[in-house]
Amino acid sequence: MPHTQPPIDFDPHHNPWQTLSSEPKYQNPWIRVREDQVLNPKGGAGIYGVVSMQNKAIAIIPVDSEGNTWLVGQYRYTLNEYSWEVPMGGGVMGVDPQESAARELREETGLLAARWTRIARMHTSNSVTDEEGFVFLAEDLTQSEWEPEETEDLRVWKLPLAQAIELVMDDSITDALSVAGLLKVEKLLAGRVG
Repeated sequence: MPHTQPPIDFDPHHNPWQTLSSEPKYQNPWIRVREDQVLNPKGGAGIYGVVSMQNKAIAIIPVDSEGNTWLVGQYRYTLNEYSWEVPMGGGVMGVDPQESAARELREETGLLAARWTRIARMHTSNSVTDEEGFVFLAEDLTQSEWEPEETEDLRVWKLPLAQAIELVMDDSITDALSVAGLLKVEKLLAGRVG
């Protein structure tokens, strides 16, 4: 029978890994990569590669009064494929994530939001990176100027939130922040009605 709470002897602060040494391997304005010599939880020697992000991951689910949302499409170099995602980008460390979310929403869609709700804090791939992401619900929307960055060749798609959820469910949307954010918004908005 599954436990409904952690075992009594559970200590979330106990680290079973031992770091013997740490060596920086690469750095650019977006990431830092290091290689650690470690002893694993069973005492075996090994290495661990860690990618540290230079920014927070910020994602926004804009939803208007008719139940529509916006997706942003772009070719993702790392995947070598086109990707439909929610509006997102990097938030500078030390800057309020909501402030970064407002900037990204305007840059990528031209939308301004009068009401913001932080709906998730996530670690995007915690076996290899320390990236921390935040997802916001943006409501009470007005249209403004669109300001994509130089590195972005974007397509913007306004569609019903229900259709965006279908794209998540059939794996047409695969970005982690988009999948989690859209599913969480669907549940939150259903809770408001119910």
